[in-house]
Amino acid sequence: QVQLVESGGGLLQPGGSLRLSCAASGSIFRIYSMGWYCQTPGKQRELVASITSGSNSNYADSVKGRFTISRDNAKNTVYLQMNSLKPEDTAVYYCNARAGLDLSSMRNYWGQGTQVTVSS
Repeated sequence: QVQLVESGGGLLQPGGSLRLSCAASGSIFRIYSMGWYCQTPGKQRELVASITSGSNSNYADSVKGRFTISRDNAKNTVYLQMNSLKPEDTAVYYCNARAGLDLSSMRNYWGQGTQVTVSS
């Protein structure tokens, strides 16, 4: 299985910045993509940003121009640089990885979540 370990969450004021990190380990032949999702009480988990092994990235409209996702394939680590943070960014952020021996065995794996709170 794949284990995902997150770090970097915290409490800060609007306009501040955070950098989230997620390192994947375990029995992995290939990680096809990694990403970040957010979830608040009463809402379903939503995609924030994702990136493929070829560094093709995708962002939610609400974070375009403010957040940047990057990936270190050698370390199986994904980062989310969060700038110009707003109170509405407050959520639990979960790391995600899609991994498997091949396309037919590809599965989703999730981190434990890290809290990001933006408040004045």
